[in-house]
Amino acid sequence: MAKSKYGKYIVTKLKENVVGAAWTPPMIRAAAKGRGGRILFLDSEVVPGAFYVETVWVYLRPGEPAGPPTQPHKHDFDEVIGFFGTNPDDPYDLYGEIELWLGDEKHTFTRSCLVFIPKGLMHCPLNVIRADRPIFEFTTGPGTMYG
Repeated sequence: MAKSKYGKYIVTKLKENVVGAAWTPPMIRAAAKGRGGRILFLDSEVVPGAFYVETVWVYLRPGEPAGPPTQPHKHDFDEVIGFFGTNPDDPYDLYGEIELWLGDEKHTFTRSCLVFIPKGLMHCPLNVIRADRPIFEFTTGPGTMYG
């Protein structure tokens, strides 16, 4: 990632010396054939005391627009957003392009990444520019509710 004020919050490589779990499946399977969107969502309304977690399939249907971008906002908790490519032979390539603003900086992702967003940092819009294959998005924060 290029040097910038917020670039340090973007993780695009696996931490060295991390050992894979023995139960890791040999292939990625879609949770909802033919459908994108949220897969699972967790917060304290779903499970009392739980923190916020959201999982999403991101892809564009042929002939349909990407839809409106997520609007700029901030939280009173830290947040992590991850985007993951779904080709098991090349999991770091998103096979797509996503733009995300952090403060006054626009970041463009074409590789799998984790983005740490400190509490109070204005972030978004988030725009899906291109999704040649499904992209898996994971978002979490220690707040009990998204907001």
